[in-house]
Amino acid sequence: MFPSLYAILDPDLSPLPVADLAAQLAEAGAELVQLRDKKNSSSEILTRARELTALLVPKGIRFILNDRADIAAMAGSSGVHVGQQDLPAEEARRICGPSRWVGVSTHNLDQLRLADRTSADYIAIGPIFPTSTKENPDPVVGLDFIRAARQITRKPLVAIGGITLESAAEVFRAGADSLAVIRDLLAGKDPAGRAREFLAVAQECRQRRP
Repeated sequence: MFPSLYAILDPDLSPLPVADLAAQLAEAGAELVQLRDKKNSSSEILTRARELTALLVPKGIRFILNDRADIAAMAGSSGVHVGQQDLPAEEARRICGPSRWVGVSTHNLDQLRLADRTSADYIAIGPIFPTSTKENPDPVVGLDFIRAARQITRKPLVAIGGITLESAAEVFRAGADSLAVIRDLLAGKDPAGRAREFLAVAQECRQRRP
């Protein structure tokens, strides 16, 4: 079963070192963690990716690196996530190999159909709601987009963009398999507790599905 919480670590948004945050989320039961680092140098990203790989992968947690298939392969991480302006999914696959996950971001149904025809292991869709974690976000697609996407693909769907604990259940009910969350994990002083709350909502929603 695809992990229901997709925790995204961003050094620019985290009030504590990302390794410390990752350790807390791992303790809370997160099974899928991504590093999104848009500003640091390649060498710094590689160092951090290796640190997080060593911390998470031995615990059975998949660690995904955003954008950089080359660094994901060098760091021994669990995979890479690419956007519409990054390497195509099949090129990322060629670099990372068949054993690592490749995820693709999509923002409209045409992009989703194209991603569905690739070897991508999952497809991210969004932004579902308005988000402030990107400088130039794509247009909001809303819950109806999830419902439409669910009719097109059997690949796991990761919903992203402005998702909070309060909106989590409706996003799952619309057809998402997983919720990518950044800022709301840091909403309080207890990211691990927040992650447990998200996981509890996911479990309840999955139990109610046909």
